[in-house]
Amino acid sequence: MSESASDTVEVHIDTDSLIAAAATRFVEIVVAAQEERGTASVVLTGGGTGIGLLELVRKSPGDIDWSNVDFFWGDERFVPAGDAERNDLQARQALLDHVPVDPARVHPVAASDGEYPDPIEAAAEYSTAVHAYLAEHGSFDLHLLGMGGEGHINSLFPHTDAVREEHELVVAVTNSPKPPPVRVTLTIPAIRRTRHVVLVVGGAAKADAVAEAISGASPVDIPSAGAVGLESTTWLLDQDAASALQLPD
Repeated sequence: MSESASDTVEVHIDTDSLIAAAATRFVEIVVAAQEERGTASVVLTGGGTGIGLLELVRKSPGDIDWSNVDFFWGDERFVPAGDAERNDLQARQALLDHVPVDPARVHPVAASDGEYPDPIEAAAEYSTAVHAYLAEHGSFDLHLLGMGGEGHINSLFPHTDAVREEHELVVAVTNSPKPPPVRVTLTIPAIRRTRHVVLVVGGAAKADAVAEAISGASPVDIPSAGAVGLESTTWLLDQDAASALQLPD
C-alpha cells in the first residue's frame, strides 16, 4: 500500500454509515475534478454497497455536472443485455437513468448477445474505449471497488492469470471461480491509472483479507492489495470488516 501518495482507512459504525460515506466521497472527488479540469471520470462497481451508494448519490448529487462525467465499469458479467446480473443495468437503474448524463460518455462492456459475442472480442472493444479515454486524459479520477471475502476486486481473483496481468488494461475472464464464469475486467494496471481509488468493504467475512491487503500482501494472493491510487487510496470499512486491523485508539 505504500506506493500510493496517501492511504487512508476509515471505519464506520454500520453498513448504512459506510454507504453514506462512500456516496459523499464520490461527490467530493467528482466535483473537485470538475472544478479543476472541467470534467471527471468514474469507474463504477457493482454489489450491494456499490449500487447502494449510487442510489444515495442520485438523491444528494451536490454540484456534480452530470453532462461532464465519463462512466466506466471495473468489471462486467458477460451475460445478455437485459440480465439483472449486469453491473451496467444495475447502475442505470440506480443512477444513470435518472440524471442528465451524456450517453456518449457512458462506456459499458458489450453484452454477450450484442455485437461482440466473444468475450475476448468484447474485452478488446472495451480496451479501445479505455485506452482512448486515458490517452486524452491521462488517468481516471475515481475507481470504486468492492471486495470479496478472499480479497478479489473487479473480476481479479487470487492466483489467476487476470490478477497477474502486468500490461493489458482490460482482459477477458473465462473461468471465474465466482459465477457467472465469463467476465470482462479492468486489471491492476488499469486501477493504478486512477487518481483516487476507494474500496468500500463491509462484513466480518472480509476482515482477514482487509487486514492482509492493508499490511502489504502480494496482489496475487490478495488482489485488493494491488488497488493503489495515483493520489490517494481510501479504505472505507464497517466495524466488522475492520475487526482484524490493529488500529490506534
